[in-house]
Amino acid sequence: MKRKLLCGLLAAAALCLPVHAARPASLQVDGRHLETSAYVEQGTAYAPLRELLEALGDWDIWWDGSAARAVSEEASLSADPDGGVLTINGKRYPCVVDVVDGRTYVPLRLTAEALGGHVQWDPWLDGAAVTSPNAEYNAMDYYWLSRIIHAESGGEPLEGQIAVGNVVLNRVSSEDFPDSIPEVVFDDENGVQFEPVANGTVANEPTELSLEAARRALAGENTVGDALYFFAPALSQGTWINASRTYRQTIGCHRFYQ
Repeated sequence: MKRKLLCGLLAAAALCLPVHAARPASLQVDGRHLETSAYVEQGTAYAPLRELLEALGDWDIWWDGSAARAVSEEASLSADPDGGVLTINGKRYPCVVDVVDGRTYVPLRLTAEALGGHVQWDPWLDGAAVTSPNAEYNAMDYYWLSRIIHAESGGEPLEGQIAVGNVVLNRVSSEDFPDSIPEVVFDDENGVQFEPVANGTVANEPTELSLEAARRALAGENTVGDALYFFAPALSQGTWINASRTYRQTIGCHRFYQ
């Protein structure tokens, strides 16, 4: 039976779990990790308003003496810390608006979803993944697919990097593997599936070529058919794969198997 992990429930729980003190949290938008300080306090994730809006689109942002204000072509926003209210497109949302070291922090899920975005809690990132309203791909999927592609095949040509992405997506579609890209990447039911997960290099920032490979794979481009496995003969003997799986083709330094 295909293993099910209730990611939706996990995401909701992680953003709503009660905690007793603020703790730092990572934040990425559309697959791009933001070098900024988000945090979780009493079950709510907070993000710095300026960095969040700038990652979501083209906004003019300023402080008018009592509140942070912002406008874009599609929306307007104000965040009033003293009044405890966030106003988006004229709709008022009572909430905590905090100012820390000159930065205005707003509730992440409330703000992003009111602007038409989507927020998931990513347990592997230990933070939040925000998909902007006009994004082509889910932020969490794009984030981890681009990183496993880079970690496994960053030195390969584009065709080979797309092929690694295809293997991950083929596993998502297979009854023998988990149901989502992050779950496939971090699958350890029968031992860690990808060496970069074990050595931590899966967290490294991907190159532009790896980002392009991830986008192409997510868009449906396929260079390796229905392959589910691969290995590099220069680094591994691939004994089990050679003995039990059907060889399909070699791209660059990797051999791919069904």
